[in-house]
Amino acid sequence: MTPTAPMPTVLMTGFEPFGGDDHNPSGDVARRLGELGHPDAHIVSEVLPVSFAQAPALLAAAIDRHQPDIVIMLGLAADRQAITPERVALNLADARIPDNDGAQPTDAPLEPHGPAARFTLLPVKQIAHAIDAAGIPAAVSLSAGTYVCNAQMYIALGIAEQRTGANGKPLQVGFIHVPATPQLGGDPRFTLDELERGIRIAITTIVDQRP
Repeated sequence: MTPTAPMPTVLMTGFEPFGGDDHNPSGDVARRLGELGHPDAHIVSEVLPVSFAQAPALLAAAIDRHQPDIVIMLGLAADRQAITPERVALNLADARIPDNDGAQPTDAPLEPHGPAARFTLLPVKQIAHAIDAAGIPAAVSLSAGTYVCNAQMYIALGIAEQRTGANGKPLQVGFIHVPATPQLGGDPRFTLDELERGIRIAITTIVDQRP
C-alpha cells in the first residue's frame, strides 16, 4: 500500500464453537482483530454460526452493511499443522458431522446451477510464504473441504463476482483455515497470540499485493 492510498476496509469473519468444543480460535482471532485493529486496514469483524442455512446469508448481510474492500474468512481445521489459506471452494455440501442447527447435508450442491468451483481472490502463495517466513507454519491448501467453511467461501466468491469494493476496485475474497490451539488439543506452537500474529501478517500481505 502506497503512503497516499486510502486504507482499505477488511471484513474479517470467524465461526462460533461447534462439535462440542467450548471455543473456536477462528472466531476468537476475528473478534480480537476487530477490537484491536490493524495499522494497514480498517477491520470490522463478525463471528458467524456454524450453520449451512445461516452463515452465508449473514455473511452477505455483513458485506452489504460494511461495504468492505477485502473479505477474509477464518475457520478451524483442527487436524492441520499450519495456517492454510484456501485456493478453491467447491459447489458441494457434504457434512461429516451435523452443523450447529443439526443439519447434515450429503452430496448436495450449494447452488444447483452454479459453477463446480470458485477460486480464491487472495494471493494465497504470498500469504503462506510471509506467514511461514515469520516462523509460523503456513501452507497453501487446495480445497476448503465440504463443510460450512467451504459453503461460506463459495457463496462469498459468488457475491464478489457481482460487485466491487468500496473504492471501486474488485472485491477481494478468500478463506484461511487456522489449526487447533493447545486448549483444543492442538500443537503448543499455535497459541491464540500466534494465530493472531499470523493473520495480521496475512492482512499486511493482502494489502501490499492489492491491485
